Amino acid sequence: MSIVENKSSFRAACIQLNSYRSAEENMNNIVKLFDVAVKNDSDFVTLPEVAGMLEPNTALLKQKVVYEKEDIILSEIKKKTQEHKVWTLIGSLAIRTAEDRIVNRSFLIDNNGNIVARYDKIHMFDVDLDDGQRYRESDTFQSGKKLVLKNTPWGRLGFSICYDIRFSYLYRKLARNGAEFITIPAAFTRVSGEAHWHVLQRARAIETGSFIISPAQCGIHADGRETYGHSLIIDPWGKILAEGKNEPGVITAEIKLSEVATARRKIPSLLTDSE
Repeated sequence: MSIVENKSSFRAACIQLNSYRSAEENMNNIVKLFDVAVKNDSDFVTLPEVAGMLEPNTALLKQKVVYEKEDIILSEIKKKTQEHKVWTLIGSLAIRTAEDRIVNRSFLIDNNGNIVARYDKIHMFDVDLDDGQRYRESDTFQSGKKLVLKNTPWGRLGFSICYDIRFSYLYRKLARNGAEFITIPAAFTRVSGEAHWHVLQRARAIETGSFIISPAQCGIHADGRETYGHSLIIDPWGKILAEGKNEPGVITAEIKLSEVATARRKIPSLLTDSE
């Protein structure tokens, strides 16, 4: 349970991006959309996976990735978060943790601009799609090992990133450890997004009785990589509260965490011991 005094509700925002292949190129768009989210009275602002840089070339990505203290997107978002007194989730940044180690890491930043939680993506996207595209995240990133939850002013947040969504055990563990809302920032491919995005998102909400907040990448990126967009905010009953389209922008929705207890009382599947 949360160790901070909960507020009854909050407004969540998903910033949908079409990220370029360098942090410098992306900075202005991120700042502009962050300001839009704040003007929409958002309390909790979320950005998608690889928000700072979507570099599809593995060799170039390994050259460009910097240590946490050197990341200009992280530094700027910490400043914006403190300035506007909101909470922010950076869905992920590629971060160097050692000379030969890179992780795909989410950052939760409190309203004082402090990093209060980090989550390294556990499940690597290693797939071959029907359209001929091949993805091997494990060639670049080391997978995380730890489940991460964090108390917020509203309730307990559970972390995940993109491909994690296909592993339902992770979400059951998050919910059984107290998560009331879960973030799934993503850079879903267009092909897999058209087939699976909505059904997977709604399934994770329904099976955990949790709110799901999923900011997404959208559109065509460098080297022709295409992401699906359609950022989503979903309630614990599986109802879509807000949805983006396929261009950059901001969606918001009111999150009433009292609905979590209502949904879990109606369908108490989390009370069983089986995993």
